[in-house]
Amino acid sequence: MSNRRVEPERTADNAGWIDRGPRNYERDLQNPDLLVPPITDHGTVSNLRFSFSDAHMRIEEGGWTREVTNRELPASHDLAGVDMCLKPGAYRELHWHKEAEWAFMIAGNARVTALDAEGRSFIDDINAGDLWNFEAGIPHSIQALDQGCEFLLVFSEPDFSENNTFLLTDWLAHTPKDIIAANFKVDESVLANLPGKEKYIFNGEVPGPISEVKKNNPNGDVPSPFTFHMNDLKPHEFEAGKVWIIDSKVFPVAQTISAAIVEIQPGGMRELHWHPKSEEWDYFVQGHAKVGVFNSASLARTFNFQAGDVGVIPIVAGHYIQNIGDEPLIFLEVFKNPIYSDISLNKWLATSPTQMVSDHLNISPETVEQFPKEEAAVVWYDQSHSKKNVESSTEETPQDLQYKAGQVFK
Repeated sequence: MSNRRVEPERTADNAGWIDRGPRNYERDLQNPDLLVPPITDHGTVSNLRFSFSDAHMRIEEGGWTREVTNRELPASHDLAGVDMCLKPGAYRELHWHKEAEWAFMIAGNARVTALDAEGRSFIDDINAGDLWNFEAGIPHSIQALDQGCEFLLVFSEPDFSENNTFLLTDWLAHTPKDIIAANFKVDESVLANLPGKEKYIFNGEVPGPISEVKKNNPNGDVPSPFTFHMNDLKPHEFEAGKVWIIDSKVFPVAQTISAAIVEIQPGGMRELHWHPKSEEWDYFVQGHAKVGVFNSASLARTFNFQAGDVGVIPIVAGHYIQNIGDEPLIFLEVFKNPIYSDISLNKWLATSPTQMVSDHLNISPETVEQFPKEEAAVVWYDQSHSKKNVESSTEETPQDLQYKAGQVFK
């Protein structure tokens, strides 16, 4: 346990006092803005944070999985998430869902296969930083390649559970063997060793190249891939970081879920903004963050996040996300909407009549005229940073997220 002692005392208004009772000091150190909220926090706002580290771990012979749903995070009304890991060669068995599945490869490599509703095939290999998407009802599988893999799955219903998916082995274990034999046009005797229960995550051998294992399909291949390779997408670059936007405009098969992957340099912040079409579901990949949320009627609350945490921002709630660590903050913003959208407070005020904004905020028109007018999703909180600092850091590493993921998630 850390020797550092923190107390619920706030210097801004000389409020609070020491806590002599039983405490989890490590949690207090991880959540300084919960222990000592900013003076601007007010009212009762639901908990908007849950860590995968607090989720139940289901361990199988070929890997493990854990989930954060609305059972763990009741404030999530749109989405649920699953963190899954497979050994080299291990399978997440052939299955399908009632929900759409959007995924981000955190580490390693894997092969995904699928069949669309027109009977067309898909097979592809993906690496750290890549994505896949399967709409509801699309049968698919995931098999780890030589590096093994860990990936984030996001599902389009908040009460989703990995324990309630439609599994090939589970279905056949609960179907009479004479029916299975008739369906496959084989003798029932050859089905004696069919699994008696689901296999779910199980060991296998690392497969050979796609060219060797891909089977011919008279219906052909799917016209639009179910995977998206992030090295094909350049980020939007801002003074204090970058944003990769992945929605149906660039990933056409993703008709339910869109996302932005955000990188914020130390001393930077995601500007004051909100999302007009859907709730925001966040997954923190690297770094430490301070997130302030305003939910109307003077309701405001501040949270702290670190790698492995999940957060939720209510629909249209104003918020900011600040990097309070000493390394780049990387997180995913995920939405139950095929098109990504946000509204910038800076842009709104800078493009509104100057006198109107001046009258609202009790500041001079000259000050209003200085508000940023250009798009700037990631800005400096620490004004001592200069554009030169960012340019020198970005010149040192390639811009594509696939390279970055390979470095971050080794």
